[in-house]
Amino acid sequence: QVTLRAGAELDARWVNQYTLILRAACPGEDEVEERLFVRVTAGHVLRCDTLFARAEGDVVQVQADVAPRTPLYVVLPQPLGGLTVMGQGFPSPSFLQFRLRNRNTPLTLTHRGLVLAPDNGFDPSKDTQTFLLDIEVMDHHGHNCSRALRVEVLPSRRPRVTFPEPHRAVTVTEGIGPWEVVTQVHARGDNVRYAILAPVAPVLFAIDEVTGEIHSTRRLQAIHAHLLIRAYNALHPDDHATATVNVTVQGTDHLAPRCVPAIFVSQVPETMSPGSTLVTLRCTGSTSTDGCLHYALEGPPSSLSHFCMEGPQLKVNATLDYDSEAMVALGFQFTATIVVTVGGQPRQSTRVPVLVTVTPVNEFRPACPSSATFTVPETAAFGSVVGRVAGTDRDYPQESLEYSLEGGPGPAQPFSIDRRTGEIRVVGPLDSQQHKSYRLVVRLTDTHHDLDPRERQSRRCDVSVRLQAVPDQLPECTPEVQELRITAGSPGSRQPVTRLVCRHGGPDSAPLTYTIVGGNEDGRFQLEGNTVVYLASARAEPQPFVLLVEVWGGSGGRRRSSLVALVVHVTPRSTAVPARATTQRTTLPREPLVVLQTEAVWHPPAWFVAVLTTSGVLLLAALGCTARSLLCR
Repeated sequence: QVTLRAGAELDARWVNQYTLILRAACPGEDEVEERLFVRVTAGHVLRCDTLFARAEGDVVQVQADVAPRTPLYVVLPQPLGGLTVMGQGFPSPSFLQFRLRNRNTPLTLTHRGLVLAPDNGFDPSKDTQTFLLDIEVMDHHGHNCSRALRVEVLPSRRPRVTFPEPHRAVTVTEGIGPWEVVTQVHARGDNVRYAILAPVAPVLFAIDEVTGEIHSTRRLQAIHAHLLIRAYNALHPDDHATATVNVTVQGTDHLAPRCVPAIFVSQVPETMSPGSTLVTLRCTGSTSTDGCLHYALEGPPSSLSHFCMEGPQLKVNATLDYDSEAMVALGFQFTATIVVTVGGQPRQSTRVPVLVTVTPVNEFRPACPSSATFTVPETAAFGSVVGRVAGTDRDYPQESLEYSLEGGPGPAQPFSIDRRTGEIRVVGPLDSQQHKSYRLVVRLTDTHHDLDPRERQSRRCDVSVRLQAVPDQLPECTPEVQELRITAGSPGSRQPVTRLVCRHGGPDSAPLTYTIVGGNEDGRFQLEGNTVVYLASARAEPQPFVLLVEVWGGSGGRRRSSLVALVVHVTPRSTAVPARATTQRTTLPREPLVVLQTEAVWHPPAWFVAVLTTSGVLLLAALGCTARSLLCR
């Protein structure tokens, strides 16, 4: 028989299996050895942890102003059956029972191990209070754990509800209407609410429980009322204070004065000078005399600084600048109230609302920018931005300007200006050799600066646009002189001879154009883009052709050209030359054969072109024959 040793404790979290070695022997026989395996599994066993089983117990400190039935302490089970003390909100298993051994305590222990504050809370008026609890926990096997708990209730740290002014006297004039504010009380503390304790009847006054404003419930007559006001903490009603308010309603025989106009609304220009009268009130009181009438102006500080009262007259007190930032912030409007009282009694008064709108006046002419000189390259494309004329105006709004270019765009003035932004753009060809600069006259005209749209002012501004010269860059062709040999095809056929390889000499992106300007009198050759095509005919004799092809680049007045010379030897089909067309290209020395023509402004007459072309053809023919004889040798 194997038994558990006395005092031993099994814990499956540390050891969950034991291996026992058993040896047995009978007299005269060999000893036998066997093994016994004991597995320990976790179970719901009540076990008191060290923290829970301490003899001195545990201490909990709470404030005296905690709400009733607030959880103060909780006993929680550990995963394998132990008991410990943790935070609130963890439920206890159903197999545990909790109870208090001592009954003389206002605290409560629930069946889930929660220690709760008293049902009516703690008494906040007392000093530190101490409650001793003896908590016992028992499982369904009868095992139990117990501990002592000391709950210390500390005095509340929150401020008490008090009235800074416990007594107040208020005097008002009879005729005050229902639900008008008579006075307001204020108490210090947290979560303060207000209530009227007395009188209960008649109900002449009511109090706002949050703000403490005391309102009349009906039109008041001459009375004397004594109000008892209570202020209390909404979360702790026992924390409260009281104050008395004496309300005296005085009777009067005077009526409020009547004024004409009853409401004053006006528009004034910003140029109205200080001291000008806006309106004169005509007011009459119950005594039919104006000697006891008093006039006062109430309103925002901006209104009081710009207007004032001189008797019944409302006058301008300061300059009304429509264009200032302060006026823009006010929305160009002033609001105020003229208070007319009889004999200085506040309740015998009439209030005249005032609304004054300031209107703009076009006072200033637009101003030209300090610098209006721009530079643009003469190769600028159509629509390129040259610059922006930034005009200004002291009238509000400062950006409300229109721009126009006197003379308009044209050949003599290839520019335009945006009406709203003042941007100047290129709208025509530019040539620095014809114009080094342009002088533009831009007119600035203001808009929306006056109620009358016809009241507009303008100013002419001189703008200088300088043209930045760009060096001439001719098209470049490789090679510039070619000697070609082809075999004529059948009559009427189109036979490609060569393809010219040319490119721009600068950053210009305009396409190149090609034109045969010499050596093609009988129309044997044509250009298809940059490809030279030979048109075969019925003539059988061999014949050399010297062609001059002019390559044009650039755009507008900046077009430049280069010449390419082609010497084409055409062999008839009847000769011994193979039927398939062959092409031989030879680049001659460049210096003696380069023919360049630059046409910028001057256009030569036709006879000069003819003489130059003929001379060039003869020279090229002579050089070609010489080169051919050298090659054959």
